[in-house]
Formats: sequence, C-alpha cells, structure tokens
Amino acid sequence: MRAIGREARALYNLGQAEGLTIWSPNVNIFRDPRWGRGQETPGEDPAVASKYGVAFVRGIQGSTPAGAPAPLQASACCKHATAYDLEDWNGVARYDFDARVTLQDLADTFNPPFQSCVVDGKASCVMCAYTGINGVPACASSDLLTKTFRGAWGLDGYVSSDCDAVAIMHDAQRYVPTPEDTVAVALKAGLDLNCGTYTQEHGMAAIQQGKMTEKDVDKALTNLFAVRMRLGHFDGDPRGNALYGRLGAADVCTADHKNLALEAAQDGIVLLKNDAGILPLDRSAVGSAAVIGHNANDPLVLSGNYFGPACKTTTPLEGIQSYVRNVRFLAGCSSAACGYAATGQAAALASSSEYVFLFMGLSQDQEKEGLDRTSLLLPGKQQSLITAVASAARRPVILVLLTGGPVDITFAQSNPKIGAILWAGYPGQAGGLAIARVLFGDHNPSGRLPVTWYPEEFTKVPMTDMRMRADPATGYPGRSYRFYRGNTIYKFGYGLSYSKFSHQLVTGGKNHLAPSTSLLAGLSATTKDTTSYYHVDDIGADGCEQLKFPAEVEVQNHGPMDGKHSVLMFLRWPNETDGRPVSQLIGFRSQHIKAGEKANVRFDVSPCEHFSRAREDGKKVIDRGSHFLMVGKEELQISFEA
Repeated sequence: MRAIGREARALYNLGQAEGLTIWSPNVNIFRDPRWGRGQETPGEDPAVASKYGVAFVRGIQGSTPAGAPAPLQASACCKHATAYDLEDWNGVARYDFDARVTLQDLADTFNPPFQSCVVDGKASCVMCAYTGINGVPACASSDLLTKTFRGAWGLDGYVSSDCDAVAIMHDAQRYVPTPEDTVAVALKAGLDLNCGTYTQEHGMAAIQQGKMTEKDVDKALTNLFAVRMRLGHFDGDPRGNALYGRLGAADVCTADHKNLALEAAQDGIVLLKNDAGILPLDRSAVGSAAVIGHNANDPLVLSGNYFGPACKTTTPLEGIQSYVRNVRFLAGCSSAACGYAATGQAAALASSSEYVFLFMGLSQDQEKEGLDRTSLLLPGKQQSLITAVASAARRPVILVLLTGGPVDITFAQSNPKIGAILWAGYPGQAGGLAIARVLFGDHNPSGRLPVTWYPEEFTKVPMTDMRMRADPATGYPGRSYRFYRGNTIYKFGYGLSYSKFSHQLVTGGKNHLAPSTSLLAGLSATTKDTTSYYHVDDIGADGCEQLKFPAEVEVQNHGPMDGKHSVLMFLRWPNETDGRPVSQLIGFRSQHIKAGEKANVRFDVSPCEHFSRAREDGKKVIDRGSHFLMVGKEELQISFEA
C-alpha cells in the first residue's frame, strides 16, 4: 500500500495526475459469491477486511512523526458504506435496492471494516453507497453519516457519495419529492461531496427555497477544503512539499515495487489440490508442455477491474515459457464465455505433450461493477473442454483458475486426471511469473481462500436476502464461514502447501481471565436466557486494555521445503445460540520457516474485540464462561469470569 501511495504522489508531482484523492479501498464484505465487485474486496471476513482497510489507508495517506501535523501523501476513501454488495441480479439493481439489514449484522459484519478505517486507519474520506438501508438511502442517512462516521468514530475528513448517488436518490429511489429536497436532505445528513453534477444544478435553488442554508454548504466546504489543505493544494509547487515533494519519476515502477507486485501475487496464490504431490514440477524433467486456455495469454485479465497501466506484464503463458523451452499454446475458447470450444484440437495437443497446463476461469464479462453472476459454474463449454483435455493427456493435468469470485469446480475436484488445481485470483502485472514460480517450486504456496466456495445449489438463495445468520426453520443456510450451514466446495481459509506444517497452542497469557475488583466496580452481569455477559461499553477503554493478553502458536515445518505458513487463529463459543457465529477469525500471521525448524507466532488477544459478540440490538457483550481459541485442530479454553 505504501508503494501505491508513493507512486500516486510521484505522478501528481510530475503533473500526470489531476488530484490526490484516491477512492479506495473497497472494504465491503464479500457476502454473496455471485457479487460482481467481490474481486475488489479482501473477502468475506470482517476482521480481514478491517486489517486490510487500516493497512491500505495508512499506506496511501503516509505517516508523520508523532506530535507533528498530519499532512497527507494522498487521501484514501473507504467505500461503500454500508451493506453494499449487489450490482444487478435478476432485475434488481443497486440503484433502487433497499437492503434490509438487522442491527446485529450491521454491528458485527457490515460496519466493522469502515469503523476500523476511520478509528484505526484515520481515513480522510468515507464514501456512502447507492443502496438504501432499511428504507433510508445511505447518502441521506444522518444516523450513518453524522451520528456514526463523525460522532461515534470521529471522522476527520469528508463524506463523498458514490457517483450520481444523489441524483439516483431522487430519480430512482424517489426518497423525497423534488431535486431541491434531495440535495438538502443529503447535505444536512452529513454529505460533503456529490460525485456528479446534481448538487451544482439544484443546490442554489434549495437554498433559495429555504430547504437548506449557507451554513449547511459551509460545513461541507470546510470538510473538503481541510483535506485539500492537508494535501498541500494551496502550498504552491507540489515539488516543494517538505515530506513528499522529492517523489518523482524515479519512484515509479522501481525494482522494489516490481518485486512487491511479484511477492503479492505469489502470496495470494492458493493451492487447492495436489494429488500424489504432482507439484512442484522439476523444470529439468519437463521436456514439452501444452498451455491451453483463454486466460493463458490475456494480459488484461490479470488486472481484474479498476487498474492503472502496468509497469510490465507477464502472462501465464510467458511465465511457463520462462521455465520450459518447448511450449505450444492453444486458447481453446475465444473468451471466458466459451460458447465454442476447440475441444478436438485441445485434446490432440494434450495427448502429444508431456505436461498440460489449463488456464481457465472468468473475466470482466462475467463479473464486474454493474454485473453479478447467476451461476457459480464455469461458463459455457469450459468444463467439457477441461474434462476432454484431462482425459486425453498422458498424465494428470494442472488446472489454474483466474477468477475474482468462487466457482463450483466439483467435477475437477473429484477427477483423478486433474492432478492439481490452483486459484490465482486476478494476480496483477507479475501474475504469470508468480504462477510459474509456484508450479516449478521456486515459491512454496501459502495462500488461503478469503471466501467460502459454495456449490451451485447456493444460487437458489436470493442475493437480496441480506441476513448473515442461518434460519433452520425456513431452510435459509446463512452466509460466510461464520454462519453458513451447508455444503462447501472449499472452506474459508483453505489452502495447501508443498510442506507439512504442525501447530501447537502455547499461551503466555491467562487461561482464566479475572477482571479486577476495580474493573468490575459498577458493572453487573446481565442475565438473559441463563446467559450472563458484560457490556463492552461498560468495561471501557481502560478496562479493555487491562484484559489484553498474548497467545503464542508454535509452528513446525516438517519439510521438505522452506516456506511461508499462514497461521489463522479463530475463536468459538460453547454454543451457536442468540446469533453467535460458528467461529470467528481473530488474527492471522504469515511466518517464513525453514524445513525442519520451528517458530513461535504471537497473537495479541483483546477480549473486548475478539471475545465479544453482537446482540440483536447491535450492542457488543462478552459472555461469562468459556471461550475457545482455535488454530487448526488445536484448541485452548479461556474462561472469562469474575
């Protein structure tokens, strides 16, 4: 993220960028696997989205010495608040969709990433979404924009609408009678900037008609110009900026930044299947290879959506060619839609090659802003092409999927002729090299799935049903690993390695958490349905700080390769009643460990953050009694008692 921020400021200093307000990151929860913009997000888990949002904002905005004023390298904007995750599904469009969301789901799923962006990341902007939330358009909600963003979270910056959201509030949602009413209700609710021309066109009339005042406009202008001042817009030549003025052409596409793109792509690749240890391959033993698939040599597919010009792009075909001298290529399908497949040619090529690599998946024609999927299967004739090629090949083939969202690949999972499966997402400019390095063992894969991979039958669940929690009485299965009760293709957090790792929970903390007498003074455990709990708000910031403790995980790499290992720590409750999650990720760490060696990985556990759950009214409470820390199959019981 720091690299993105530095390059943005460098391009601005060079006069190649018009501004320094970057409307990223997207920290919406990837709630439904069909969502077209899920590819922009860090996944389905609010803890992951929160950590990602904070890191992204800090990297973009830069840092200053403690106690110094806070000039901005660039301005980050966390979007799209809140509960936005539908584009256009079965005739329901994001522009007039009213998301019916419970207070419980808002509190523990949809809002935490935005709260972390503002409170911990100090984001200078939050963008409100197109959608309505329980009958009120997000950009007209004073509860959201003023009471929550500014009041509860302390936003120091501006609130922007998504583009044309104010016009849509009137034209599509019919929230208030006139354009002037619409502009007034948005600005008075706490909106500072309308992406579009609607406030310019109707703002003066709204003042003249007495629907808003100049003070409402001044408030917005103050918030906007304060951010511009922090960006140095009024300090003359940007190259004179004491902190960021020296950034220029030498800071764009540097060797370090290119290496970072490669590292990010490698770390994001997830090994889903590796039957009989077919991978990694010995490059000296691969005499010839067939590379088949529409995604093998398309540089655009690597970037997904919302991207700038790459420094240098390496496609998967080019990556394979850097390892294998004799490579033959066939697209097989003209696009991801794969209405026609050159199955016969592909099978013939496979049968005459020592190794076969298939690069299949999706593209922006199936998933993007404005477009959701209706199926989780691979499009068109992709499945039949893959199956035919695998059947014709001399040895099990290797399937690499380039997609943003999950796909149902049950057929490949169970086919012994498909020896290995990798998911690479949309891996960016160095994606082709990163994939090749994993295939040939120059990088030991450590990626984990950021979303649950559901079966095709999940598409029976309406995208418009916003409930996270399952409802067994009606057969509603719930959403995400935290609440879903149903079959999966792959679970959240799944990912294989070329090495075998083991874990052991070794706590340096407290198996029995006993709040001090002073901490409990004035607190009373509330009993409801025989369950006692403490309110997090009543414990307070100082009390929450006192409760923190470290937990350590001993990780051993049993070989045969050195490599990173992703350690995921979860919390589970003794039961799943009252809307408690099945489990909740509370921390994740990546540790490089040499073969045969051990390392201790530390997690800082905060009961107020990690042990708390949301009640139906959205209030956070900590149950008295047992909680269980989990890493893999290892569990450690922690008791929270007076």
